[in-house]
Amino acid sequence: MHSTSDTWQAIADKLTEAGSPAVIHEIFRRQFERLASGAETYLREADIRPATGVVDAETLPDELEQIGNEHLDQSALLKLNGGLGTSMGLEGPKSLLPVRGRTTFLELILQQTGLLGVPLVLMNSFSTEIETAAAVSDAENVVSFLQHQVPKLDAETLLPAEWPSDLTMEWCPPGHGDIYAALVTTGTMERLIGQGRRYLFVSNADNLGATMNTRLLGHLIQSGASFMMEVADRTMADRKGGHLAMDTNGGWLLRESAQCHPSEEAQFQDITVHRYFNTNNLWIDLVALQQHLDQSGGSLDLPMIANRKTVDPKDTQSPAVYQLETAMGAAIACLPNATAVRVPRSRFAPVKTTGDLLAVRSDAYEIAEDRSVRLIAERKGVPPNVQLDKANYRTIADLDERIREIPSLRDCVTLTVQGDVEFAADVSFSGEVAITNQSGGRQVLSSGEYTGEVTLTGA
Repeated sequence: MHSTSDTWQAIADKLTEAGSPAVIHEIFRRQFERLASGAETYLREADIRPATGVVDAETLPDELEQIGNEHLDQSALLKLNGGLGTSMGLEGPKSLLPVRGRTTFLELILQQTGLLGVPLVLMNSFSTEIETAAAVSDAENVVSFLQHQVPKLDAETLLPAEWPSDLTMEWCPPGHGDIYAALVTTGTMERLIGQGRRYLFVSNADNLGATMNTRLLGHLIQSGASFMMEVADRTMADRKGGHLAMDTNGGWLLRESAQCHPSEEAQFQDITVHRYFNTNNLWIDLVALQQHLDQSGGSLDLPMIANRKTVDPKDTQSPAVYQLETAMGAAIACLPNATAVRVPRSRFAPVKTTGDLLAVRSDAYEIAEDRSVRLIAERKGVPPNVQLDKANYRTIADLDERIREIPSLRDCVTLTVQGDVEFAADVSFSGEVAITNQSGGRQVLSSGEYTGEVTLTGA
């Protein structure tokens, strides 16, 4: 049995061998000690309060937009670009997925930043760095940096996990909370501040609704906030995700699902109590962040999230490990004068499944003049909810094979497909639609307009 100090020394040695900077040693040491102590990491209902007093972006005055426009030359847009599209059968960066015609996420983002005249900053992972670099090799005004990696820890011993057949499996990204350390250690924050780029808008690369809104930028500047989180109204679809809350002193905090005690799951998912979820769209004053880091030892002490997985995620029989992560939104509890703002649902349009992708490719969305992808006006901010059979539409290849021509979803509320169904051309859906293939083989949904329940039997 290894002592805690011996175990940490083994971890520190592995970090040193990988060339990890000192600040990563310090952050990971704090997280390891919390894990090893067995101390509870839950945020209990008794220790938090529902979030109140959140400013509504839809009530912000028009003059803030002008303030934002006047400060675009002091701003930059950062996209979290560490994710792979493996859940949808892709091998490379998710941002290189064609999302509207042949145009990829990354190409749309480059068009947006080009029109605004702001730099695009990409936080890549070791998995996305090479392919992304090739994709932006001819682009102008792009800054890329690499997030760190940390060892996976054996769930039994807490020693660094070993997997000789694929050494890359021994490492994992430390969550998007690594953004603050990575901005510093790569010199990216110093570079941006040196260029006069003080205000940074951060969002996920696959969130098509996350554009640099100059009214929100103006609000950040006028408020003097160091950090601003965009939150949106929780719905039943969001109840399992993290939510905004307050501590007993009235300070903001973010509670992720991993920080919910199992016995309090019902309260956690009560959207009438905890009304706002984190869109992961954040606004940061880099000068204020730098000042805080200088005064606090160079890092933010974010809550640890211990995710229990297998060392090889594709092999459920491989040894269990802990992946220690942090969430970047948790900085709302650490940074001075941090705040939150309620935004319309349209600013949260992530593509996580093939159903999401089908919706975004459809006529329920359009490309605006600023090259953002948004819901058409008739949708009134409510996207179609598309649920496709996981066995038959899991990957992009599955989707493209069965749906060669995108159906009309402009009037569709929900679309559920069960079974192996191929769509003919000229298909449209309205209202709530449920298509069920009961034949056991693939069936073709003929051209036409559909609503309600549709059963295909092959008879």
